[in-house]
Amino acid sequence: MHAMIRIAEQIRALRGWRRFCLAFVAGAVMALGLPPLDLWPLAFVAVPVFLLLLDTETGHRAFWLGWVFGFGYFIVALHWIGFAFFVDAATYLWMMPFAVGGLAAFMAVYWGLAAFAARLFRLQGFSLVTGFAALLSVAEWLRGHLFTGFPWAAPGLMADGMGGVAQSASVIGMTGLSLLIVLWAGLPLMPGKRRAWVLLALLPVLWGLGAWRLSASPPTDVPGIALRLVQPDIAQNEKWREDNARHIFDTLLALSAAPTPAHPDGLASVTHVIWPESAVPFFIDESPVAKQELARLLNGHTVLITGSLRRDQSRKGPDGDEAVFNSIITFDGKGEVAARYDKWRLVPGGEFLPLQWLLEPLGFKKVVTLPGSFVPGPGPVTIAVPSAPAAAMLVCYEAIFPQGLIDALHRPSWIVNVTNDGWFGNSTGPWQHLAQARLRAIEQGLPVVRDANTGISAVIDAKGRIRKFLGLGQQGVIDAALPAADPATLYSRFGDFAFALMALLAFALSLSKISNFPVDD
Repeated sequence: MHAMIRIAEQIRALRGWRRFCLAFVAGAVMALGLPPLDLWPLAFVAVPVFLLLLDTETGHRAFWLGWVFGFGYFIVALHWIGFAFFVDAATYLWMMPFAVGGLAAFMAVYWGLAAFAARLFRLQGFSLVTGFAALLSVAEWLRGHLFTGFPWAAPGLMADGMGGVAQSASVIGMTGLSLLIVLWAGLPLMPGKRRAWVLLALLPVLWGLGAWRLSASPPTDVPGIALRLVQPDIAQNEKWREDNARHIFDTLLALSAAPTPAHPDGLASVTHVIWPESAVPFFIDESPVAKQELARLLNGHTVLITGSLRRDQSRKGPDGDEAVFNSIITFDGKGEVAARYDKWRLVPGGEFLPLQWLLEPLGFKKVVTLPGSFVPGPGPVTIAVPSAPAAAMLVCYEAIFPQGLIDALHRPSWIVNVTNDGWFGNSTGPWQHLAQARLRAIEQGLPVVRDANTGISAVIDAKGRIRKFLGLGQQGVIDAALPAADPATLYSRFGDFAFALMALLAFALSLSKISNFPVDD
């Protein structure tokens, strides 16, 4: 105990650039708790170190200390974005430090504001631990909503490696988990506080309750549904070559029809086959040849759900070009279009360029280029799927948002998520994307069927359990049943209401008593 007090005093005594360097390192270390490393116990070192530094700061210095802590966290957590700029390095590589560094710097502003607010209220000791957890989680909520929102790498994502704790997302969502994890991580600063031990005891309690929830609900399936997820593993630099279109289409057709141990007759006993985001480099719904070949493949009984670009020549995009949608198109057994879903959350910097008026003259451009302009769809809708329960459709990036995920007035029975993580190679990005899909399943009580071009494809049940998956860089198929939906969760009904109550309670607790480090009851 005395050794810990001496270390705490040394950390608080640091001055000048050393304080900011240590805050940066603490943030970077905390990011290692995210998937796929899942080293979440490191947060129990990183957060206390930062709070010891913050405890002696005031005014604008508190903001900058929080900003540096957040910058260290986000530069590590979001480094995988840089892989996208190597796909066409000659054109885009120069943009990488601006995109990755600029995004991390902007995301860190939210953490800086949380630190500034904590010192504005003069929180110290136990009050700083509880208050900062509340304020940071509110900042995380704002980060997921303002300026189109970008909630990737929320601290709550660490729950992916915390066993049954993740099941709490069915009540408090990812942001509520962020509050709890930051709170728990800061409590070791309070070894003599009985209140700290009570709050810290929630960790094993929620872990146990989550494990009980899983054990008490054995997996169940929707009868009569046989899914086949196709993962073609097309390299990103090969995906949009016009001379490669035939090869890509043939690869998808061959994998779809291939015999497997589960279906030795190929597609004959498969009811639904799923292809990934923008599966082919042409407008598949406009090609008579493609539709004829799909009709032969589907043979009158199998339904195809595929990611595909589609265009509407009667509409104009923001650049004055014809409108192009990043869509999911459902084909019936005869190869005819049965339904369409248009992505409504477009990727900043990928599918549209924020502050285009400013950045385009400087040479910046969106990463995904095409003859036309991406246009957002109308929002979340429930899609009627032939021979299956109605589904919510998500294209890639849309799966990172807890809110606005489904049409609340017409609750679906499953979620189809198609994606192309080929931009990000063998990085942490696809693993974090998968972890977020798992949280969406738990939050909504709905199974998620995730089909990715280069991986990771997976069938996830309504409690976030991965039934089957196909790893990064593998070509193949997943044959699986469709997991059954759970009843609507509290989170799916009330959204972030429970989180708001938690944040108010934690902040009220922080104002109840102001005390200095170290403290004893």
